[in-house]
Amino acid sequence: MIHLLFTGGTISMQRDERAGGNVPTHGGEALVGYAPELASVGPYRIEDWGRFPACHLGQDQLWKLRERVRELAEGPGGAAAERPRGIVITHGTDTIEETAYLLARTLDPRIPVAITGAMRTSSDPGWDGPRNLTDAARVAADPGSGGRGPMVVFAGCIFDGLEAAKTDTTNLEAFRAPHGQPLGRVSEGRVEYRVQAASRSPLRPADLTARVAMVPMVVGDRGELLELARPLHDGVVVVAFGAGNIPPGAVPAVRAWLAEGKPVVLASRCLTGQVTPVYAFPGGGATLVRDGVIPAGPRVASQARMELVITLSAGVPYGSGLC
Repeated sequence: MIHLLFTGGTISMQRDERAGGNVPTHGGEALVGYAPELASVGPYRIEDWGRFPACHLGQDQLWKLRERVRELAEGPGGAAAERPRGIVITHGTDTIEETAYLLARTLDPRIPVAITGAMRTSSDPGWDGPRNLTDAARVAADPGSGGRGPMVVFAGCIFDGLEAAKTDTTNLEAFRAPHGQPLGRVSEGRVEYRVQAASRSPLRPADLTARVAMVPMVVGDRGELLELARPLHDGVVVVAFGAGNIPPGAVPAVRAWLAEGKPVVLASRCLTGQVTPVYAFPGGGATLVRDGVIPAGPRVASQARMELVITLSAGVPYGSGLC
């Protein structure tokens, strides 16, 4: 049995002329009706968890979604016979990367979870929703998906939940793995994996209450936004230039966070490549790391922020248990 968990997003939307744009419309039953090939994948059940635009989902709702997926994966009372073969989540693409990262970082990977959505609505020509939904169900049902945990399935590509990031605003192939590679593809109804499943030990925070800011650096930055954010947050991701450098005028604000014992993670505004602390001038990455700033590692800025939210909520160091 595949469990289809519908949360909303563009895949659920159609154009409303009175509203002047796209709005959530379709529930799970309607979306399944647009994807007749689902029946060939195997038996499934439908749950309408919500009908939200992705940008409306806050940390509290993401945690509720995570808990619902955990309950499904464990089965009622932990009964193995009641566990689904796999879980499909439809989700708005704006924040799929945060949800995928959260689930991949904190859930047991034994039950595959395929997260998908759409870039076009049912009102648009070339609506990609039915194909993505069917592909995700195929991934969730495939024997080779066991042990891979949460993945993002989009435009025929399969990505690790820890690596998938939205890299285009409108392209049907909107997702990539800037710090990895696709795990495989869905082609002509077949799931083909090219990368072996990676072993990982999930973190298990009790909640997702840590407050983490993300502050981009700009030319000539003097740290004003960092100062404003500090009283309101438990940690911050600084989105730096290049390999991890910031204007020298922002350095005192960074040090003020560190002096209060609040972690500062250094990400890059570059889409690919990691922060590499090799510059030792004022504001250079090497100087910042000597001060106690933490490089983001193989993560885009949004993933670095979610990693810091998770680790702070769990009371462990940033990146604990992961490279």
